[in-house]
Amino acid sequence: METIYIETYGCQMNFADSEIVGSILKEAGYGFTDELQDADYVLINTCAIRDNAEQRVRHRVRELRAAQNRRPGLRIGVLGCMAERLQSQLMAEEDNVSFVVGPDAYRTLPDILVRVREGARQAETELSTTETYADIEPVRFGSNGISAYISIMRGCQNYCAYCVVPYTRGRERSRDPKTIVDEARKLFDQGYREVTLLGQNVNSYACGDVDFPGLMDAVANVDPRLRVRFATSHPKDLSDKLLEVMAAHQNICRCIHLPVQSGSNLMLKLMNRKYTVEWYLDRVEAIRRAMPDCSITTDVIAGFSGETLEDHEATLELFRKVRYDYAYMFKYSLRPNTYAARHLADDVADEEKTRRLNEIIALQGAIALENNQKEVGKEYEVLVEGASHRSKEQLFGRNSQNKVIVFDRRDAQPGTYRRVRVEACTAATLLGQLSD
Repeated sequence: METIYIETYGCQMNFADSEIVGSILKEAGYGFTDELQDADYVLINTCAIRDNAEQRVRHRVRELRAAQNRRPGLRIGVLGCMAERLQSQLMAEEDNVSFVVGPDAYRTLPDILVRVREGARQAETELSTTETYADIEPVRFGSNGISAYISIMRGCQNYCAYCVVPYTRGRERSRDPKTIVDEARKLFDQGYREVTLLGQNVNSYACGDVDFPGLMDAVANVDPRLRVRFATSHPKDLSDKLLEVMAAHQNICRCIHLPVQSGSNLMLKLMNRKYTVEWYLDRVEAIRRAMPDCSITTDVIAGFSGETLEDHEATLELFRKVRYDYAYMFKYSLRPNTYAARHLADDVADEEKTRRLNEIIALQGAIALENNQKEVGKEYEVLVEGASHRSKEQLFGRNSQNKVIVFDRRDAQPGTYRRVRVEACTAATLLGQLSD
């Protein structure tokens, strides 16, 4: 039996895709290993959202030359968004790569590996308008047996000016809701107690007469002991109907990731985000009316094309108003073939991008600490996930708001729900004690 070693970079969707790849290759008779030295094939599942992500993969591919020198039969394949964006160009520039396969072509992997074994080099990157992998039960690599991802849709057609995703993952298409609910039910029966529904823009989910609020309602009804999360929401599509469904189900987690990208209306227009700051703040208020205890997290870009100091200050002011619990913060990275690359100048100096990013990071760190300090003294139901990284005598879990809480082990077991009282905090973590 030939063996596969998979490395995954990037977002939750990429990790979910690696689980699909695992299922396809397992069905074809391949084994898997966690040790590079035992592998016949190395599959690198990639991200193309920022240049830094692609450079990490390039560096890793070149590092693997040493392993190939020791084992001449070792073959390397690049999968995912970077493979789709660069296609055969990647094999020309990295001559130790034997094959590249885009996100919609994973079913071809068994045939490709046969041809690669015979000495061919292969590129399969055709995008699909129908592929959802709905019939494939993912292999849960490295699963803790408690939390799992369920991919509910693929692709994106928002065409944000800075974003490469529509070009690497194609147009939106949604899975049959029955397959999603069945997957959630099977996971629960296997002992999983939390699922995260994934899509580039889950609010756009639509299959027949089922929209995203309807899907959330159906998954939440699998069992009240199954927690349900989702990512990611586009602010322009966050509906009151979804908030009503969330508020009606205690097992739908009180956490919404709502990427804002900028606090300036001018930047939002240039980014083609299709909403204004005023619309965004209205959605924040709607969330807090429906669920006062809901946490809100975001993404933001510092130094987008044409961003002035005034635009940057508007972003800082938005952070002060919303008071996010967490933020993914990045400086702008121009991506080839996007609208911004074709039509907008990348005219903010890298040093200034870094300065602005650091200012956002510092502000968000202070806000997160203040938010967490308000949690001290409160009790939460926590889904226990496992041992703390710092001490085997402590466990960690997350509350409904997706905040990590670390507490003494005592008699708690992973996969169970326990009541925990928060006694202290850092900007990133709550510290508590079991109270039940």
